[in-house]
Amino acid sequence: MANTTISMNKIRQILRLHDHGRSKQAIAIQAGVSRNTVKKYIKFFQQSGFTFEEVNSLGDKELEDLFGKSNERKPDSRLQALQRCLPHIDKELKRPGVTRKLLWEAYMKEFPEGLQYTQFCFYYNQWKAIVNPVMHLDHKAGDKVYIDFAGKKLQIIDPSSGEIQDVEVFVAILGASQLTYVESVLDQSKESLICACENALHYFGGVPSAIVPDNLKAAVTRSNRYEPTLNETFSDFANHYQTSVLPARANRPRDKALVEGAVKIVYNRIYAPLRKNTYHTLQELNTAIRYQLELHNNCQLKGRSYSRRSQFEEIERHSLGGLPISRYEFKKLHYATVAKTGHICLGEDRHYYSVPYRFIGKKVKMLYSRTRLEVFYHYERVAIHIRDKTAYGYTTDKTHLVSSHRFVSEWTPERFLEWAESIGEDVKMYIQGILERKQHPEQAYRSCAGILGFSKKVGNERLAKACGRALSYGIYSYKTVQKILANRMDEYQDSPFADELPMPEHGNIRGEEYYK
Repeated sequence: MANTTISMNKIRQILRLHDHGRSKQAIAIQAGVSRNTVKKYIKFFQQSGFTFEEVNSLGDKELEDLFGKSNERKPDSRLQALQRCLPHIDKELKRPGVTRKLLWEAYMKEFPEGLQYTQFCFYYNQWKAIVNPVMHLDHKAGDKVYIDFAGKKLQIIDPSSGEIQDVEVFVAILGASQLTYVESVLDQSKESLICACENALHYFGGVPSAIVPDNLKAAVTRSNRYEPTLNETFSDFANHYQTSVLPARANRPRDKALVEGAVKIVYNRIYAPLRKNTYHTLQELNTAIRYQLELHNNCQLKGRSYSRRSQFEEIERHSLGGLPISRYEFKKLHYATVAKTGHICLGEDRHYYSVPYRFIGKKVKMLYSRTRLEVFYHYERVAIHIRDKTAYGYTTDKTHLVSSHRFVSEWTPERFLEWAESIGEDVKMYIQGILERKQHPEQAYRSCAGILGFSKKVGNERLAKACGRALSYGIYSYKTVQKILANRMDEYQDSPFADELPMPEHGNIRGEEYYK
């Protein structure tokens, strides 16, 4: 194992006691170290050529350089060979199913005289601690993407008014390759978060197994250490991309250390180069961000021989899930009670949509996007419609209506005229007259349906005669035909000589002589 250096205070104490003429055994007892350790540091002190006063005046850093690092043994050839392999070992560990044991066995095949498994792990952990001084979580390729908004904002300036508007900066980073995506958005709303997160997935060219957000209100409705409540829209977005959402635990910064570290790097690599320029639109700002982002992703990682981009292409791209054919459509939520007509109203558009009649009086949930609307009752989708923004219009699926309602929904002038013609020409002419004279279509349709319905009660022949008589009156209404049939006026035979008959005599009739 590597030699360890004792504290600088103990070294000063050993040298002070030696300068006072104490024996090595006494110094060892008083300093609480072994006699060999005392001998070693006294030997290095004597070889240095310095006096105790000169050594004592050194700071801890200078004293460590003199008695600490100078004492470290030069690594032997076996350790040097392992150190050269460590970056490759770290990269391979990110692949699914790869373990340290498997890599040690491969290492031993190449270096039969190499270090044993315990030392192999010790030196790997030591190297990892130097490269990543904060506690490091091993990330598997294609496993997680971490997302968050940066604390510091960028700005765009309105060119006409000069008004300065702060904009949010979204950051996403893949766990294994650390490939990063950055985009500016107007705010931290659900729509902005989902849009930016979706753009990140398309930038990566695939979907990881899980998305890890901080406890953002747009993603997490209620935080909980064990089972947080996800925002329904963000959860629907995750379902569309066939991935999971694993919110970081509240007050557990290490759960999101990777993205927080990425945000700090973004401040240096992206914010700093942009600070001298002025941007008037989000598009201009995002174009500048994308240029700096590519430089960042293609820059070689510290202490390693590869960049984020090259590591992504090598180990992570093929581990990501495929992107769906269509992009996610942002959905809004609305609740409504199904009216007696079997329709619900989307208040934003003031448009009505049909729901199966068995849900009349039930409270249903509507999820609607820019192009379509879905209706749910107790997590079951019961209706789906193309969104129509026509105010006070109706979108009706005939299968949703009961038989009587369905008949009404199929009322058209053509349907009534075709029906009337099948009964008789006079009936068709009378129905045509009603359709032309009624101001409201539904009122005309009801009159037509009532008149044509008489055919089932009195037969087609009597109805045709009644309509013929009603045509002679020039009165077009349901009640006219009803009275003709009720009084059996359709059966009257008109005399061809009725106009030639003399006026009957009566005491109340004055006659033509009265007016001369």
